[in-house]
Amino acid sequence: MSRCQGVAVLLAAAVIGVAGVPGGSASASAKATAGRLAPAPDARRTRPTYAQLSAAPIKTVLYAAVGAELTQYDVDVENAALARRGSVSLPANVQEAAFHPSRRRLYVGWSSIGASYGAAGAATGQPASHGLTAFHVDATSGALTPDGSPARLRARPIHLTTDATGAHVLVAYNDPSGVSVHRTQPDGAIGAEVTPTSTLDAGIYAHYVRVLPSNRATVLVTRGNAPTASRPEDPGALKVFAYQGGVLKNQASIAPAGGYGFQARHLDFHPSRPWAFLTLERQNRIEVYRVSEDSLGAPAPFSKTTLSEPGNVRPGQTTSSIHVHPNGRFVYVGNRASATTDVQGKPVAVGGENTIAVFAINQNTGEPTLIQTADTRGFQPRTFALDGSGRLLIVGNQTPLAVRDGNRIRTVPAGLSVFKIGADGKLAFVRQYAVDADPSAGRSLFWMGIASFE
Repeated sequence: MSRCQGVAVLLAAAVIGVAGVPGGSASASAKATAGRLAPAPDARRTRPTYAQLSAAPIKTVLYAAVGAELTQYDVDVENAALARRGSVSLPANVQEAAFHPSRRRLYVGWSSIGASYGAAGAATGQPASHGLTAFHVDATSGALTPDGSPARLRARPIHLTTDATGAHVLVAYNDPSGVSVHRTQPDGAIGAEVTPTSTLDAGIYAHYVRVLPSNRATVLVTRGNAPTASRPEDPGALKVFAYQGGVLKNQASIAPAGGYGFQARHLDFHPSRPWAFLTLERQNRIEVYRVSEDSLGAPAPFSKTTLSEPGNVRPGQTTSSIHVHPNGRFVYVGNRASATTDVQGKPVAVGGENTIAVFAINQNTGEPTLIQTADTRGFQPRTFALDGSGRLLIVGNQTPLAVRDGNRIRTVPAGLSVFKIGADGKLAFVRQYAVDADPSAGRSLFWMGIASFE
């Protein structure tokens, strides 16, 4: 078997519903072909290690979703360059997605409402619709082929993941806060939802769900809500569930200070040590939790700012995604700034940090130390990803925004910013690709991710 027929390795997750193949919407022949696909490879087989991926010549593909369109780019890792290929049309705006552990299936969630529509609100004013679609991933080209019928979801899916074997897909919902588990079929298609045996404590405003490395527990990261002029703060928490055969059961709730001032957003695990790294959205912090006995130990032994100027925080400054480098030596966190002022009837940026914070991880204790904050050359870096070899980091700057440039005002477009990763973990900006986004029309760069194929 050739390298390009090997497994694919995803290093950043997330995308939402697709209903086509690169180059256009799904045709009848494509749907027929999808029904004849071979079963997904055994998810329990040994995956290639980071050392193998970093040494092997591999094909790398990036997917970027703007509104209801998901575009594929080939990635030239050596030259840190992107080449745009085809696009797929989605039934509604992209929210999130997750790969099967075999990396030959992609499970994509979609919704007709939510933050992905920006100022546009709901897409059409019609009743809301939400779904989960399975796709076959071609390891040679990276093309996506729809696989089976979509599964309808109860609400807008804000995050997706799979368990360690790929037997189930887990979906987190922010409003109302919740989580569901869906079986997968041997051919990779989506099966029935698994009903829990008791009512789950899903907290307030779930934002992220992950299965622990043991595959015997799940953590639902619930953000809560910031206080407003008319409403007090809703507390955040980490809701830990026992997980067996797809069935979730309440196990623990971690909510320091009752969850107040604990606006938890995203979480990632160290690839070989028992550590989980958590971002606190409104607090602009990274925290470290020890993973033990199928749960997370509290309190967090380390809590660090993600900002270069923590004493000068502008309104709307928050964290976004978090990813541990596959070698386990570094962890990366997105910082977002959204404050604007009106200039000649146009919102213009007034400062803040739109950066990727780079932390070195102490391999004995798990303590993260901030070593760099790299400007993303754009605004609202909601999502970013690393390639399989750990040599590139690519940022999705979500939205265009006007800035002052001397005596004139110019618009910085949404786009993809490409960085090389040095041996010391630090980022070096290489180039940027503008993306046609218009939040007022419900088109923002809401998700992007990378898959590498051995």
